[in-house]
Amino acid sequence: MRLSGKKYNYILICLVVTVLASCSTTRHVGPNQYLLNRVSVTTDNSAVKAGELKPYIKQEPNHKTFGIIGLPLFFYNLSGQDTSKWFNRWLRKIGTPPVIYDSTLTIKSQNEIRKALNNKGYINAVVNVDTIAHKKKMKVRYKVTTNKPYHIENISYNIPNTDIEKIIMKDTASLLLKPGILFDRNVLEEERQRISNLLRNNGYYAFNKEYITYTADTSLRNNGVELELNLMPIPVENKNNELIYRKHDIYLINDVYFVTNYNPMSLEQDKRFNVKDTVEYKGYYILYGDKQYLKKEVLINNCFLQPGALFNNRDVDRTYAAFGRLKILKYVNIRFVPVKIGEQDMLNCYILLTEGKGQTISVDVEGTNSAGDLGFALGLTHQHRNIFRGAQTLTTKFRAAYESMSGNLSGIINDNYTELGGEMGITLPEFLFPFIQSSVRKRLRATTEFAVNINYQRRPEYTRVIAGGGWNYKWYTHQNIYRHHLDLVDISYIYLPKTSNDFLNNLPSDNPLLRNSYENHFIMRSSYVFYRSNLNPVVKSSHNIYTLRVAGEIAGNVLYGISKLTKMKQGEYGEYSILGIRYAQYAKFDMDYAYTFVFNERNSLALHAGAGIEIPYGNSEILPFEKRYFSGGANSVRGWSVRTLGPGRYKGINQTIDFMNQCGDIRLDLNAEYRSKLIWKLEMAAFIDAGNIWTIKNYESQPGGQFKINSFYKEIALAYGLGIRFDFNYFLLRFDLGMKAFDPGMPDSKQWVLIKPRFSRDATFHFAVGYPF
Repeated sequence: MRLSGKKYNYILICLVVTVLASCSTTRHVGPNQYLLNRVSVTTDNSAVKAGELKPYIKQEPNHKTFGIIGLPLFFYNLSGQDTSKWFNRWLRKIGTPPVIYDSTLTIKSQNEIRKALNNKGYINAVVNVDTIAHKKKMKVRYKVTTNKPYHIENISYNIPNTDIEKIIMKDTASLLLKPGILFDRNVLEEERQRISNLLRNNGYYAFNKEYITYTADTSLRNNGVELELNLMPIPVENKNNELIYRKHDIYLINDVYFVTNYNPMSLEQDKRFNVKDTVEYKGYYILYGDKQYLKKEVLINNCFLQPGALFNNRDVDRTYAAFGRLKILKYVNIRFVPVKIGEQDMLNCYILLTEGKGQTISVDVEGTNSAGDLGFALGLTHQHRNIFRGAQTLTTKFRAAYESMSGNLSGIINDNYTELGGEMGITLPEFLFPFIQSSVRKRLRATTEFAVNINYQRRPEYTRVIAGGGWNYKWYTHQNIYRHHLDLVDISYIYLPKTSNDFLNNLPSDNPLLRNSYENHFIMRSSYVFYRSNLNPVVKSSHNIYTLRVAGEIAGNVLYGISKLTKMKQGEYGEYSILGIRYAQYAKFDMDYAYTFVFNERNSLALHAGAGIEIPYGNSEILPFEKRYFSGGANSVRGWSVRTLGPGRYKGINQTIDFMNQCGDIRLDLNAEYRSKLIWKLEMAAFIDAGNIWTIKNYESQPGGQFKINSFYKEIALAYGLGIRFDFNYFLLRFDLGMKAFDPGMPDSKQWVLIKPRFSRDATFHFAVGYPF
């Protein structure tokens, strides 16, 4: 009997669930013990979210993948009682033991939730606990009744130091404590930290938040609180051992020392510095060791701490960030030593630097599988991180790739894909541009990069050479939250020395401009990319994560203006050329936004929306092939292979030859992915993807591909699937199996392939590194 794809999927799911359910979840639960099966929190106040109280629960049940199947416990239960066998030990290592209900932890959780509510101002909150035992399993429910909260009715400030009072009260809009807000101890703590940072940025080096206290009177009616903020002077003992108080003093920077050969691992204090030469430059002191591996100008330009200036903790952070960009440095540390000069409190600053590796070589090897075509790629990268003793990084890259090709390849040049490429670039840790003042360069903390590249590609359809060069800038703003990338100028030259007859014949003869897109062309572009995110790649965040990327690009405007001004001779179709090569002119805009709801450390829901449009104009009526959008692949609609979806209703016939028509000028991507930890390093994901591409104009070679406002939504492809990921912290390997659900390229009556799926037709396997969004 032959099963349809739908029946096959259903039977497979039922079989898996049956096998998992057959393994008793209470196997390792002893007598008079209960397996903690479920924990829930409910509140009677919409302002207090149950999710905010979850972290205070001290005992959680075993993790269940997608909230249904307890795989970690399942694998643990598979292990036998004999722990001397390596297989049993391995099963217990990748699994998790059953969580046995502990009433003491329940009481502790109840108290912690109550304390958390008290800190938020709900001092009269009540937390009740219900426990329900059934068949060796226990459910625990925490029911929160918040009652009426306390709020700040009046606030006063007790600040004896008038200089400090002026600084704090200078910007009243920044005050966090205001009448009418909840009596939230977390806000009180944030205000202590804010004032401490404010004063440390205004010269008060020795100040910390412990000098700030509060006095609260909660005896008012209607749950009001009289709050007083006290900023205490410094308690010290005099010669008679009597406790006296002195005011907080302002500190100035005295001398700044650069120690370039600091050894933090040395046990002997005097050998940590190893000073061989001392140089004074522009009021700074540079203590060199055996090598003067950094020029003195580089040290000064990356330092924001100036002799004679008021101490500012923000300048300390800026100095850390500036030196952290220099790849030649391994460690950076800044120390201050208080000194008294006359009646003035001052600080000697020591910037301690440790040299890192000057040169590195890395090798990358990767395997590819595109629709059954196997291939491999080899990459070699060499970096010199201090080529001119100014922390400039010279990077040289080489890449070679090979892939076997299959399909209808009649009249082809060869039957494989070969790629050879090289790139050389130099990155300077400064904003390098004529007539820019040094103060502006220092404030921007930008890096400047110059690069040249060449790439040789030999496909079954053509042989192509891509050469180019660029000048770009990268910088960060707002405490590294915002990232900016400006390509001031990027030039690329595409040369096709050979093309196959089938490739040329497949191009419409009545559209020579489209044929020119696959011939020699020249692109001179500028672009800007803005990126914002709260993602910390080092620390696993328990908060929701968002990323926003906005990009704009223009090309050919300068060349077109020159062509017009010089009255350059136009070609057969009214185009202008540079050295006999037509140049492209277009505008492009892209935006992508992703938001991840982090439910807990094991479960999250990631949403993504992306859109883009590119418009050719002036010297172009169609964009170059490599600049156009494509759909499908590991980071798009995963029910399709890369470059096999769209545009619109267009249906490709032969992937090897027809891929050139499956590109467009408008893109739309919508994705939802639920991620859940399994066992060990394994993570599972269930996803739904939607999207497509369209053309702006109605091209004869792409029937059904034009974007129409009244029908485009009927051409949005849908896919669903499952994925397995290996999360090794520093990188993530991803394996996704996508299935088509709605195929706009099929006839109207057969577009919902979800109803009658066929694995050989509708399934696509993807392998990638990192999350899709």
